[in-house]
Amino acid sequence: MLRTRVGYAGGRTIDPTYRDLADHSEVLQLDFDPSQLAYETLVDEIWRNRRGGHSSGRHQYMEAVFAESPEQARIARAVVGDRAPVIEGARFYVAEDYHQKYKLRHDAVLMCELAAYTPRELVDSTIAARLNGYAAGHGSRATVDADLARFGLSPEAAARVARLVAGR
Repeated sequence: MLRTRVGYAGGRTIDPTYRDLADHSEVLQLDFDPSQLAYETLVDEIWRNRRGGHSSGRHQYMEAVFAESPEQARIARAVVGDRAPVIEGARFYVAEDYHQKYKLRHDAVLMCELAAYTPRELVDSTIAARLNGYAAGHGSRATVDADLARFGLSPEAAARVARLVAGR
């Protein structure tokens, strides 16, 4: 995963916010390297591991796939079938900074590593995206080892990441 950002999509209003969401849904935008991960695999993995099934009936929490192209829409429909809408070409609006990297923001040890980042750099950072996933308990020992070799974290932060992934 290269980058993750939370935001809003699917509505008709311009520049929604959390306090004025209108008809948008809360969404997660993922940037990935298709040479490393096929879109079909990505959608299948997300779909199988989602926390869905408890529809509130509100558009804000609608389960959907927001595809960026006709090809992505075709693939998404093949994966999710009629269990959720596939919406093509919806504009994505980045959510407010305080909504980004939620798990990471609540880990003081890891946030110290990124203290020099501006809010926008934190949102756009591959390292922050990866650390947010680890802070949420996702990842494998192999991915942690590969990432830690590249990230240049302090020994304390590296040990923290290893504990987070080992403890899940």
